Amino acid sequence: MTPDPADDETDESAGGTTGESAGGTTDHIDPTGVAPEGWPVSLRGVTESVVTTRGPNDRWNVAALGLHAPDGPEGPVTARTYGRTRTWRNFTERGGGVVQFTVDPRTFVDAALTVREVDEPVLPSADAWVEVRVESVGSETEGDITIRTWELESVESAVVAERVPIVNRGFGAVVDATVAASRLDVPAFDTEELLDRLRYFADVVDRCGGPAEREAFARIDEATGWRERDGS
Repeated sequence: MTPDPADDETDESAGGTTGESAGGTTDHIDPTGVAPEGWPVSLRGVTESVVTTRGPNDRWNVAALGLHAPDGPEGPVTARTYGRTRTWRNFTERGGGVVQFTVDPRTFVDAALTVREVDEPVLPSADAWVEVRVESVGSETEGDITIRTWELESVESAVVAERVPIVNRGFGAVVDATVAASRLDVPAFDTEELLDRLRYFADVVDRCGGPAEREAFARIDEATGWRERDGS
């Protein structure tokens, strides 16, 4: 998973809003971000998605994938894989996958914290999807983990459902909680700090989330058993 997103600057023709900069010039910022060529949605900063990739058994592995927005519509969308994951293997062997966008927090939890394989590449909860061709363009090492950067090129895409955007703190807390939960057994991260974060996110979901967010957080509990580790 990935850092919080940040808006990209665009020109006025992109339909952005205006604001006055410290130097007295006017900047035009589109809050929806950049619309990469061939993609069904705009991206900004790092956008959280779900990707399905075909494995050696011809079933589709479901995983979380952070998409790094390009500087402009013609620039490449990039993503990173950490270590020898199923997504890394399938990207390497198959050369692509299907990136999907969903508002269902349960889909994010299952993708981030469980091993899930499905028969069809497009999930029922997807609001939009894009089949991508991938190319490895770089790698670096942190400790024992190799981090690979991939460029994702759109092959085919579709919008399945259009929704009016809403902001729910419970949904955001679920997504952030999957990041903390996925790091519980990684030596580089402090377990007590991660448990503190999970306690906070659990409280946000309890106060602000709806039934889907609460069910999603229950799946985090089941997948990680973090509450049994929490001594408070």
